[in-house]
Amino acid sequence: MQLRQKVRHAETVDAAVVGYNGTAVRPRHLAVRLPDGRTALSQTLTAPLAAHVAQVLTGAGPARRARTSGGDAYNAVDVDAVVEVLAGTTRHAVVFPVKFLGSATPE
Repeated sequence: MQLRQKVRHAETVDAAVVGYNGTAVRPRHLAVRLPDGRTALSQTLTAPLAAHVAQVLTGAGPARRARTSGGDAYNAVDVDAVVEVLAGTTRHAVVFPVKFLGSATPE
């Protein structure tokens, strides 16, 4: 009998929030900086996650337009926030937001 080895195509990582699509009050997607330095847009946020992130985004001040590593436009902001994401490991990886972790700076 031959055993099949599972190939993992996604891993859970912490990603810095660098922007969003939608409005700061109701973000639809987050722009995140992944550990490998790429910036990517997440899949659509769940309502509870969007509500948590909106609290940080609304206090971020004015946004400026920027593009992800893949060329997608988003509203860039300077916030001190981290989200846990399930990030695909392939070149055009899909990023699923899992959980808002809060501040990147320990208190």
